[in-house]
Amino acid sequence: MLMARATDVSLRRRVRSLAPRLVLERARTGMRGGAGVARLRAVPADRAGDLDVDASLDAVLDARAVRRVPDLADLRGLAWERPRAAVCLLLDRSGSMEGRQLATAALAAAACALHATHAGSEIAVVAFDSRAEVLQPMGAAPVPDRVVDRVIGLRGHGVTSLDAALRAAAAQHLRSTAPRRVTLLLSDCRVTDDVDPTAAARGIEDLRIVAPAEDDEQARAFARAAGGRVATLATLRDLPRTLETLLD
Repeated sequence: MLMARATDVSLRRRVRSLAPRLVLERARTGMRGGAGVARLRAVPADRAGDLDVDASLDAVLDARAVRRVPDLADLRGLAWERPRAAVCLLLDRSGSMEGRQLATAALAAAACALHATHAGSEIAVVAFDSRAEVLQPMGAAPVPDRVVDRVIGLRGHGVTSLDAALRAAAAQHLRSTAPRRVTLLLSDCRVTDDVDPTAAARGIEDLRIVAPAEDDEQARAFARAAGGRVATLATLRDLPRTLETLLD
């Protein structure tokens, strides 16, 4: 137990030093691709964007009639805006949840929590083995350090139930009103209970899977059956690029 605590302290320090680098360059404007594609929205010209001449014409004419310069607040602009996103991160804690697996899970959780903080998105974090445990509920303000602490405190045990994990993700997404709902699954997807997760997966709007590069066969097969996307992770250094690939 003392060794585990010492390892936790070291790992926590490492995660906190690396996590800020994992915030994607485009995180401040939301996720990209698919339902997250940016759209033009009318906004007051003093807020952002390019001037919408047609929509601002009446304000310009009114200002000229009284010989004054139009107020920016009366003019209209066009700004690119991305819809809010809700991300549910599923962390496979079955088997051995130590060393590299634990570091990967903690860094992914930190990156998603920081992304949500900066982008105004929502985040849920769920750890699972035979059952699902909600570490960060959807709708609650994410505190990255707290999320990291909870993930680092995980210890692996039990069988793998993707069905339980995906049903927990669906339940978390029901708490959100975000127009885009992404489920990010960190697992080799090797099911060791007796429940076929395919039906639960097909109820997930947007499933993305991060699998270990040396053990991705089951994850790729599951992604094909469930209509999801998969990327592999070889080293911790690859995590930012892997997340960006999946969220593109």
